[in-house]
Amino acid sequence: MLAGGEDPRFIARRLVILASEDVGLADPMALPLATAAHHAVDFIGLPEAELTLAHATLYIATAPKSNSATLALGEAHRALKSGVVQPVPKALRDAHTKTNKQAGHGEGYRYSHDYPENISGQDYLEKPLTIYTPKSVGWEAKIAERLARWAELKAQAKARG
Repeated sequence: MLAGGEDPRFIARRLVILASEDVGLADPMALPLATAAHHAVDFIGLPEAELTLAHATLYIATAPKSNSATLALGEAHRALKSGVVQPVPKALRDAHTKTNKQAGHGEGYRYSHDYPENISGQDYLEKPLTIYTPKSVGWEAKIAERLARWAELKAQAKARG
């Protein structure tokens, strides 16, 4: 691309986009590396930045790929467009005033840090909503494991009351 006359800043911009859209959470280091390459292009310029662009290109090309963040963003947009905005559960509402306390705000709130792995089991929405579904590649597999573990802890906490 450089030999063809492409602006190195455009190449760096595309690498940042690729790191976010195509690699995503499968390798969370791709985005800061691409961003650093973008900065380096502006900071040092050509011809030295050619190596920086090659470094970022090779890293991103060989990284595991996931578009789960793109899919989650799309799901969040769909949920908002559906017009169903759920109220904040009373247990999570501000209870710092007498009026709010009388309205039941804060009742039943469970401080997450008092529970194993900071999972209290409380619900943050009246109707559960799944926005993000992790893929099982790269670092994102660890996120999937963590979310599964949290679901177990939440179920255990609910069972205990």
